[in-house]
Amino acid sequence: MLSHLREAVYRANIELNDRGVVLYTWGNVSAIDRERGLVVIKPSGVPYETMTADDMVVVDLENNVVWGDKKPSSDTKTHTVLYKAFSQIGGISHTHSRHAVAWAQARREIPCLGTTQADYCAGVVPCTDPLSIEDVTRDYEGATGEAIIRRFEGLDPVAVPMVLLAGHGPFAWGKDADESVRNAVILEEIAHMATITATVSSPLKPLENYVLDYHYQRKHGKDAWYGQR
Repeated sequence: MLSHLREAVYRANIELNDRGVVLYTWGNVSAIDRERGLVVIKPSGVPYETMTADDMVVVDLENNVVWGDKKPSSDTKTHTVLYKAFSQIGGISHTHSRHAVAWAQARREIPCLGTTQADYCAGVVPCTDPLSIEDVTRDYEGATGEAIIRRFEGLDPVAVPMVLLAGHGPFAWGKDADESVRNAVILEEIAHMATITATVSSPLKPLENYVLDYHYQRKHGKDAWYGQR
């Protein structure tokens, strides 16, 4: 079932590991087949070194396993909540990358300080509110997705393809699994740059909005001109 998508999700998970934004079994990547309403996601607790495409798990949007002999990632509910809320996305990555986690643990959004961030995110990297005790006891993983959705009220998840969950870590997404991994790697680099900037500049000075808009539009606007035709 969904062999091509399982292979793509497997390779995306390996890429996440190869790029150094996960350790051991931390992190996960998923992708969705919108026509069938099915999600392929990394299995829970399986080392990257031994994982294969056949270890990937297929679930429906109600988190029922429909293919595979392993348990899906413990973050599966977060992924499915986001897929249901953000119809434009096709892949999601979650990591515990060092600098992005540091900002999430500080409960701080990452301001857009320069053009590197503006090229990939149309503004700040938002940070959610912390989960309540009721959230955690009711449905921790589902509540994680709900916290992200609340934070994105008024935001475009395509223009801002990344978020920090307070006290937890980063999630990133894209049109497919590969793009979600790219955005997760970029988010870690953005966070690293912001961390360094914060050590040499206080207070932090956000990039001027007109420069931010120029850089974002040249790559992602309807008349984008970056790259080759």
